[in-house]
Amino acid sequence: MYKLLEGIDSPQDIKKLNNLELKELSKEMRKFLVKKVSQTGGHLASNLGVVELTLALHKVFDSPKDKIVWDVGHQSYVHKMITGRKEQFDSLRQFDGMSGFPKESESEHDIFDTGHSSTSISVALGLAAARDIKKEKYQVISVIGDGAITGGMAVEALNNLGYMKKNIIIIFNDNEMSIDKNTGAFSSYMSKIIKNSDALSFKDRVDKIMNLTSMGGALSRKANKLTDSIITSISPSECGFIDALGVKYIGPIDGHNIEELVDILEYAKHIEGPKFIHVKTVKGKGYRFAESRPDAYHGVGKFDYREGIKQSSSKSISSIVGKTLVEMADVNDRIVAITAAMPTGTGLNIYEKFHPDRYFDVGIAEQHAVTFSAGLAKAGLKPYFAVYSTFLQRAYDQLIHDVCITKKPVTFLIDRAGLVGNDGETHHGEFDLSYLNPIPNITVMAPCDTKEMADMIKLSESMEYPVAIRYPRGSEYYFNKDNYSFMKDIEIENIPINMESISEPQIIYSAFEDNKKKIAVFTIGNMLIPVMEAVDSILKERDDISFEIVNARYLKPMNKEKYSEIIKNADKVYTVEDNVITGGFGSNIENIAESFELDAKVEKIGIPDVFVTHGNTDILMDEIGMSAEKLKDRIGDC
Repeated sequence: MYKLLEGIDSPQDIKKLNNLELKELSKEMRKFLVKKVSQTGGHLASNLGVVELTLALHKVFDSPKDKIVWDVGHQSYVHKMITGRKEQFDSLRQFDGMSGFPKESESEHDIFDTGHSSTSISVALGLAAARDIKKEKYQVISVIGDGAITGGMAVEALNNLGYMKKNIIIIFNDNEMSIDKNTGAFSSYMSKIIKNSDALSFKDRVDKIMNLTSMGGALSRKANKLTDSIITSISPSECGFIDALGVKYIGPIDGHNIEELVDILEYAKHIEGPKFIHVKTVKGKGYRFAESRPDAYHGVGKFDYREGIKQSSSKSISSIVGKTLVEMADVNDRIVAITAAMPTGTGLNIYEKFHPDRYFDVGIAEQHAVTFSAGLAKAGLKPYFAVYSTFLQRAYDQLIHDVCITKKPVTFLIDRAGLVGNDGETHHGEFDLSYLNPIPNITVMAPCDTKEMADMIKLSESMEYPVAIRYPRGSEYYFNKDNYSFMKDIEIENIPINMESISEPQIIYSAFEDNKKKIAVFTIGNMLIPVMEAVDSILKERDDISFEIVNARYLKPMNKEKYSEIIKNADKVYTVEDNVITGGFGSNIENIAESFELDAKVEKIGIPDVFVTHGNTDILMDEIGMSAEKLKDRIGDC
């Protein structure tokens, strides 16, 4: 079935193939990718788009001596196949299996761990600078997409590269997509370059011819000045940005033409200084479903590759965020929504359809997004910035400096909080409660279910100061007391989510008995449901324990007096959060107990002080002792 692919175990095997064989191999690789990713889930469209490019890179360069750095890294599956890991694809992104991103611990060919965008040029420049200091000889190649290059860090690195003039190659993979359609001036700029491809191809041909002549450098430099003048006269504003930075622009190149790619990479390898090779690819290439809907096939779960992805009947949490904002904006024209290149992932694609004039996609630029939101707030609008927890980390200074110091009324809708599963360490949202906790002037909410989340978003509309609402990834879910046998005939404390109740925890169950051990369990966010399952199991097996269970709702502010009263009456206190133990919700409860000089022992349950690997979220939660079953053992062993 895979005649050529079966013989590929290392980059050296690629070098033995001619261009016709490489074309045939690219077809086999696409079939392999579609079938394997449909069985495990993963990033599909982006990998289908870089098959020929990856083959050409390994044909021309000598990995791992030559350093290929993949930006984001979600498009490195073909690279993994070439570097001896095709047999591991059955475990792709599974617990104890192969990562969906480059991992230094996985292969010497994975030069740098990646997962977030816009880092590859900085890494490549650092490698090149170290190479020159150590007087070593190897090539450094950064592979960066048109989404990632909009990130400020990439532009900073390009600026520094133009100054340092280091010999590196930047492969600009231009498919006009990141996850959703790209936006911004840089994307428009590159589109204009495409329209001037004939002139630029002429320049590249002249450069190549002149460099191959016996007269070499001097003639080449003169020819460059001549052709640069011609190009500038043809298109003075469209094609000069990269060259103006001091980086040689080459392209655009057909990213699915193996022969052309190999020729250009061989050419670039022998040119000193920084090079920027503009490669045009098609995201989802070779699989009709992905080509027609590349956004839907960016990151996929398991599916039948013969029929394509089917529409899910369940609503995502993110879609409910988008619909809630639409309802609010329908009656409040101050509301604006901001995303950093993640409209579909955050649910703002729904908002954009109804309020396009009050919707902003700033590209992969979280720092800018936060300060842009602060500017909107300063001018009297009510901005909502929807962002993944892991990506908000990149804008921490702006969050503090530009929003919270002066109490700008920006609301942060923090998606993918807690463990997110198969994407692993770089994408888990396990730090947000801890990194928000020490910041003054911000209210931090964590709903126990989707209904509470919607209520909190609606409440934030009336709050004229910074607000953060964090919620998990996945389908909508709802807390129902009737699911637990010990809650029969129990009325939950009715504390509505409104301005009067901010800081108030909600008592879900209160049944301390003097002749039994009194256990208080404080939960925040979506940890209420597994805690309730654990307590239900405990009470079915033991009659010597009594419980008080509390849904905290708020990390900041907290009603310390109410918490202290519960702690004072308890023999032991547990705090449960899907956040790192250090500095989070449990630390606040611990501080309350200490400040009120209470004797009850506080045991914090949360994500341990490690980077949690990739895998199914249920498996990961069990591994770190936070599944309902493990919580039963931990809380029941009091």
